[in-house]
Amino acid sequence: MPLSSPPLAAIKDDPDDLLFLEERKLPLDADGGPLAGPVWRILIVDDDADVHTTTTFALGNLEMQHRPLVFLHAYSAAQARELLAREGDIAVILLDVVMEEDDAGLHLVRFIRETLKLVDVRIILRTGQPGYAPEIDAIRDFDINDYKTKSELTRIKLYTTVTAAVRSYEQIRAIGKSRSGLDRIVRAGAELMALQGVADFAAGVLTQVGGILGCAASGVLCVHDPLDPTEPVDSVPQRLPVVACAGLFAPLAGAALTAQAHGAAADALFAIGAALAARENVYTNTAAALYFNGKSGRDFAAYIPLVQPLGDIEKRLLEVFCGTVAVGLENVELVSHLHTAAFYDQLSKLPNRTRLVEILDATLAGPARASSILSLVDLDHFAETNDALGHQFGDLLLAAVAARLQHCQGLNLTVARIGGDIFSVLGDAAVVNPEYILSLFATPFSIDGQDVRVSATMGLVRLAEHDGSGADALKDADIALKRAKVQQRTGHFYFSRSMGVEIRERVRMMHALRTGFAAGELFLAYQPQVDLVSRRPVGAEALLRWKTADGTQISPVVFIPIAEYSGLIIEIGEFVLRSACQELVRLRAGGHRDFTMSVNVSQVQFRHPLFLQMLRAALDDSGAPPAFVELEITESMAMEEPQQLIEMLAEVKRTGVSIAIDDFGTGFSSLSYLQRLQIDRLKIDRAFVTEITQSARGSSIAEMVIQLGRNLGLSVVAEGVEDERQAHILQALGCPMGQGFLFARPMAPAELDAWLLANTPA
Repeated sequence: MPLSSPPLAAIKDDPDDLLFLEERKLPLDADGGPLAGPVWRILIVDDDADVHTTTTFALGNLEMQHRPLVFLHAYSAAQARELLAREGDIAVILLDVVMEEDDAGLHLVRFIRETLKLVDVRIILRTGQPGYAPEIDAIRDFDINDYKTKSELTRIKLYTTVTAAVRSYEQIRAIGKSRSGLDRIVRAGAELMALQGVADFAAGVLTQVGGILGCAASGVLCVHDPLDPTEPVDSVPQRLPVVACAGLFAPLAGAALTAQAHGAAADALFAIGAALAARENVYTNTAAALYFNGKSGRDFAAYIPLVQPLGDIEKRLLEVFCGTVAVGLENVELVSHLHTAAFYDQLSKLPNRTRLVEILDATLAGPARASSILSLVDLDHFAETNDALGHQFGDLLLAAVAARLQHCQGLNLTVARIGGDIFSVLGDAAVVNPEYILSLFATPFSIDGQDVRVSATMGLVRLAEHDGSGADALKDADIALKRAKVQQRTGHFYFSRSMGVEIRERVRMMHALRTGFAAGELFLAYQPQVDLVSRRPVGAEALLRWKTADGTQISPVVFIPIAEYSGLIIEIGEFVLRSACQELVRLRAGGHRDFTMSVNVSQVQFRHPLFLQMLRAALDDSGAPPAFVELEITESMAMEEPQQLIEMLAEVKRTGVSIAIDDFGTGFSSLSYLQRLQIDRLKIDRAFVTEITQSARGSSIAEMVIQLGRNLGLSVVAEGVEDERQAHILQALGCPMGQGFLFARPMAPAELDAWLLANTPA
């Protein structure tokens, strides 16, 4: 169906709309196929069918250079290879970057250029990932002609891009007879793409122009920023910064062409101004002014003096070359920008973490390693300053700290900002020491008219003692910094090998614990509690155990703190609670009705916002009677945040579960506070039970706890009872219950059944 043309007013309102020709059928030959004639063949390679549809819709009825467009379609790189092997005379390839693989498009470019030897076809890379750009090696190694994101290719820009590519293709084909010149352009483009930085690239342009024209390099290449507010509105720019120069113009290095110039410099300023105004190359018998269209807001232009006037072939060669250079300049500027963004901190302009790791790797590989120290400098209480005075004030403070640390750079040091309020200073040990670095913070910082005092904490690593990579050294410095902040002694801490072993072992154990828990290596053992008079079992304590796949037993003293540190204790604690409740139900079904199950609860687990929900779910799902379930919390845990704990214990008590304080006597309990807690039992720590038989006053603390329990109406259990003498003394002191190796060791459920059968009166 033909597309209707929009009214003129609509076109003015939307300059990005295209005016399409009336849709028409191409003439057919006798066999019903399209009549052979001059057309531009466009290959679309994309795995998205919608991209094919929208592209042909946007361009299908247009003519370029008085020829219609014919489209070929491939939906993968593999299809494109097959099509290109049998089809010829393709002018432009619109190529997606990411298809079967992330770099399928780039590999197809290499196949086209190197295997098929198709150097004439124009390749326009397109990507659907905004902000994605090829790395410098991709630009260097792959012969592409343009690069666009799909989001920026509106209809008018797509038309403009394809038109430019078609024109370039037409020009290349037209000058095919001058293959040596064309080969020179291809080689020049590849050589230019290998150059780093705009200045080197621009110098290479002058060299390559000389090679194309068969003469020595001579000329000047300038940059023009039309948005420069200092430049008056005029047809001829008043000042053009020189990016590169050669031959007669070599003395202009680092300078600029200005209105005050004379001689050859004045001629260059006038000619370049004419090329910039016309936005195209300008030729005279004695010079060429080459225009390189900049797509990032800045244009480039070069002035090349000529030995003799240029012919049509040479002009066409230069037109093609200028198109290549324009794309190259944009890509080099983009890569330079990406390099800066990737390796330097925007606020402080210092090297960032990534760049610091590179510098560290180089230092570790060289002789400076023997005397170098890496330090991390963390500003104390910066978050509070940021919150109180605002982020803008905080940014100014960070910039001021960066500036002060940079004063060290005259001492051959590397200063970096690795994130937030943490800086790094790397260099010789004679300078990178806490006394010198921290002394830099003795003088207040003047920020926005205010004097701000800032202190800092340091973590340091002696590189001579480090045998890892730069990234590992940075981790070690971070470990030392954390240790310094915890100890808060002298404001600094040096990393040691033992510290690294300790940290790495903890991390290894953390991963092993997580894996072991998932594999079912953690289980419960049960240690009975008995009445000291009748020796009748009254309950058991559920104790968590870990046996690895190779049979190694890991002590709870080792893995419980790691579980708490990693947060895995929440999942493990729920597993313990559910397993203990299920075992209680099993024992009651076996006839042990008057039997209490005690379960230890970690502080991290107890203070979790969903703990009550977990407790209720474990009771409901297992059917365990709450009156026979007891939770054990430590005395130190009971003394923290008293009011919050009182409220929490009240909620737990509402479930019907009882509460015991474990290891009682090891902390510093407030008796008045203890009275307010809704607890049911005190457990005498095993250390005080052991002391009962070791000194004349050994029973004093145990006796005090027993008496306290009696006065408060609490039950008492003594832990760690190992011989009959201890049991008799505890019984004489009035302790009703005991737990320890004298009666039974922790045991599996099957062993517990047998023990209960042997020790429960008929």
